[in-house]
Amino acid sequence: MDKLTKKPADNVQLNIEKIAGIFPNVITEIRDENGNLKKAVDFELLKQELSYGIVEGGKERYQLTWPGKKEAILLANTPADKTLKPVKEDSVDWDNTQNLYIEGDNLDVLKLLQESYVNRIKCIYIDPPYNTGKDFTYKDDYRLAAADYLKKSGQLDEEGKRLSQDNELNGRFHSGWLTMMYSRLKLARVLLKDDGVIFISVDDHEHHNLRKICDEIFGSSNFIGEVIRKTKSMTGDDGNGFNLQHENLLIYSKKKSAVHLVGKEKSFANYSNPDNDPYGDWCPGDPSAKRGGDSTYFPIKNPYTGKVDYPPKGRFWAFSEKTLKEYINRGKIKFKVDHGENERGFIFKRYKNEAINRNNPVSSLFATENDFMNQSATMELKGLFNESYFDYPKPVAFIYELVKCCTTGKDDIILDFFSGSATTAHAVMKLNAEDGGRRKFIMVQLPEPTEPNSAANRDGYKNICEIGKERIRRAAAKIKEETGADIDYGFRVYRVDSSDVTAN
Repeated sequence: MDKLTKKPADNVQLNIEKIAGIFPNVITEIRDENGNLKKAVDFELLKQELSYGIVEGGKERYQLTWPGKKEAILLANTPADKTLKPVKEDSVDWDNTQNLYIEGDNLDVLKLLQESYVNRIKCIYIDPPYNTGKDFTYKDDYRLAAADYLKKSGQLDEEGKRLSQDNELNGRFHSGWLTMMYSRLKLARVLLKDDGVIFISVDDHEHHNLRKICDEIFGSSNFIGEVIRKTKSMTGDDGNGFNLQHENLLIYSKKKSAVHLVGKEKSFANYSNPDNDPYGDWCPGDPSAKRGGDSTYFPIKNPYTGKVDYPPKGRFWAFSEKTLKEYINRGKIKFKVDHGENERGFIFKRYKNEAINRNNPVSSLFATENDFMNQSATMELKGLFNESYFDYPKPVAFIYELVKCCTTGKDDIILDFFSGSATTAHAVMKLNAEDGGRRKFIMVQLPEPTEPNSAANRDGYKNICEIGKERIRRAAAKIKEETGADIDYGFRVYRVDSSDVTAN
């Protein structure tokens, strides 16, 4: 029998990988007896994932933690006790549409979507409330009051007195925001397809914390990248001579190896066919490569001028001598009859029809153009309503590019569970109208009341959902008028309800 040289499988690590596929947030790192880092399971956290109550544990490990984290996990794992009630009177083309607009707390909705949409969502975009230190609308059962925060964070003694006179309540706002986001992102991950992607807009207040909880929930190895979006032109400074003009977009996947984002189509404007080459349009290309060997380092002599070329210093030809002859015979390498003293004596043709990838990668700076600023979104809303109604809306062009880079148009589902003014629905319809796609959207929004003296309230919109639904109706009419495209312009409206009425 031949000697086995294959390294035996590490069954422990294989089992850990299987657990990571289900609960990536319970995976941590430890050092083995040789001091090497290895993946390990945080069993205390795994216990919490498999429990209906809060599990206490005290082992120290590298992790982001805060008062309320265990409650957030428990909250995500608690079954929904709500249902969805159809609201046909607010819907458009109920019998035919496959788009959804759901009114209610997105925590309830994300749980309800588990019944039908596990591993089905291709793209999630969310623009959650930025944590500016004020209380936000999503007040879960575990939202911490000031006294609760001080107690849970160990700042009160047994008699309930402050251990320190320093005013350290700022962490309460971080804790509340993190608890709110953690439970929802955990539920959102389950809905993603293996090749699905989630985009999350965030500003500097919680950017660092969001990276940490996303690394935990999705796995740090599934972090794809970060996009910078220009939000405004240069205005005044913050008092320190600095002007903040951007916010961030984090991109995570469920399984990074299955994801391939597609950027803008490459320009082939510099390709032409001046010599009527039967292989079509071409442009001069670089014939050298970074790596090679003896078989790809040799002289190439121009038969017309006698010029001898070698690869540039430190490089090799991108072909062997045998392949060189084939290229010469078919015209891919064309010798110059006349050339300058310092010019290469031949042209290496790159054909348009040989381009493997006809699209550029998605740039982390694509959204730094002025078209992606907040004022563009404000003008879009004013074009539909004569008012913007929102302080910091996102432009259609921004979400359009995000959806386009990760969807094919063939029945992909796009989810936005902080849908606000329903820009995501607008972007999906616009993209479908342009490429004939059949993408479907699911918009989820809490019916937050509009401010009594706001323009929206004066115009008859009593809550944000009313604005979002009307925005979809008006955007659909505008797109249909401008393009005439035969796409799905409708949407079914459901409302989270405690009754026994279910979606059909």
